[in-house]
Amino acid sequence: MNKLQEPVLVVDDEADIRDLMEMTLMKMGLRVDTAAGVEEAKDKLDNNDYSLVLTDMRMPDGSGLEVVQYIDELMLDTPVAVITAFGNADQAVEALKAGAFDYLQKPITLSQLRSLVKSAVSVSDNTAEPTPSEKVKSQPAPVSAALYKPEPQPVKPIVTPPKSVQSEFNRPLTVPEGLNSLKERFSAGSINPALQQDAPILEGEDDMPRLLGTSPQMVEVRHLIRRLARSLVPVYISGESGTGKEQAARTIHELSDRADKPFIAVNCGAIPENLMESEFFGYKKGSFTGADQDRLGFFQHADGGTLFLDEVADLPLAMQVKLLRAIQEKAVRRIGDARETFVDVRIICATHKNLEALVDSGAFRQDLYYRLNVVTLHMPPLREMREDLGALILYLLYKHRHGTQTYKLSPKAQEALLHYSYPGNFRELENILERAVALTVGQVIQLDDLQIQNTPTPRNDHPNLDLDDIADSETQKGETLDHQPLPPFDPRTMQIQDYLDQIERGIIEQALQQTRYNRTQAAKLLGISFRSMRYRMERLDIN
Repeated sequence: MNKLQEPVLVVDDEADIRDLMEMTLMKMGLRVDTAAGVEEAKDKLDNNDYSLVLTDMRMPDGSGLEVVQYIDELMLDTPVAVITAFGNADQAVEALKAGAFDYLQKPITLSQLRSLVKSAVSVSDNTAEPTPSEKVKSQPAPVSAALYKPEPQPVKPIVTPPKSVQSEFNRPLTVPEGLNSLKERFSAGSINPALQQDAPILEGEDDMPRLLGTSPQMVEVRHLIRRLARSLVPVYISGESGTGKEQAARTIHELSDRADKPFIAVNCGAIPENLMESEFFGYKKGSFTGADQDRLGFFQHADGGTLFLDEVADLPLAMQVKLLRAIQEKAVRRIGDARETFVDVRIICATHKNLEALVDSGAFRQDLYYRLNVVTLHMPPLREMREDLGALILYLLYKHRHGTQTYKLSPKAQEALLHYSYPGNFRELENILERAVALTVGQVIQLDDLQIQNTPTPRNDHPNLDLDDIADSETQKGETLDHQPLPPFDPRTMQIQDYLDQIERGIIEQALQQTRYNRTQAAKLLGISFRSMRYRMERLDIN
């Protein structure tokens, strides 16, 4: 492919953001010009030719839309993209109408920036032979790049790993420490930001170290958790096995006013049925054979804090009745005790099964279901979070290393991990990499060390996955939308865009109905990204 003949113009009022974007574009073999505001950008456009313009939206002396409009006024055949931290659907439409070819919201990852440039112009992933002062190794595709590690160099032993881990290449465009030094080292060819790190960095939130990743699904999960932590409403966490349901429950507890109180986690499927009542509610000494002392149950131990009922669908019906009364009355009665003890417990429950279907079949009490399912939090499966996969792999390789020993993946092993369906989700990924580290000979993990077989991505009708447990049986059978006849089009009273919006709205609403208004699964059913789904719903005013 041909390289850009003219430089790229980056317009942003934050100097550090300009520098970081300049570094990334230089790595792609591009020449870069920068401007700190609208007027400076206009001056540069008057005096120079550019192959591409990347502009911020909000700047002290004006809007990025003015840059887009100015390019249009000059009748320049220059593609321009708008990048903003304060975006909304109306702004996106306005930018595209003004002439921008794309509209992205900060934080934007470096891989997104590369894709943005490559979608606007024909560029090569590999740079031309650089001068000695600019020589940098060529990079593979963004996700693959995150999986390559440099040959180990003598370093000081790492005693404590960083709090969070991710590839530098996928770090959002925020201001890094020592940026000037980093830029100088980059220009001198002494550093490759994708590869030169003792430990990768996996983005998350400072107050949620248990929930890592920057995918839209995980961002939405963290947003909902932060809101749920402020209240005491019961929370039902759905999701496949291994998606981190308990981690989400612990995070809700840790962000709540009950953080200094007990968090009691109970696996309902692991307790024998004949012991459930005594385990949940406790017993008095002498109440039955073997009761040689008083014992408190889970509810008393969790008093003032949070009780997490994992795999709540495995509770037998008899125990469901007793659990319902305890939740309603906020009191429990120990076996052998004549009086009830009041308890202050917040209930969070989880299961990988379709709880609604169990209610319909009579295997789970409807009244208990509505007591537990006041607010639903869905944990997405790993296969829907491919943006985070590369960084997670790096993080787990680092976590399970032996001492200061570092590991990297062979190309075939990389390919297998990136395309595996992960029916066991995060738990399975960690098991795979921990096993691979133990089995590998040397520092390069081979395909055989992974001991996995790539299988097709599970469908919603897979009997063992209970994917999201949201679609009814008819939806599961076909995963198709019902064909509806097109509404008539009258050019005398309708605009073509209004007509198309009407059709699009009907399709999206139908998909939402079939997935019980789960936007992630509706987007999957329609074959579009979650981000695109959210944008379309906002544009069409679909609640």
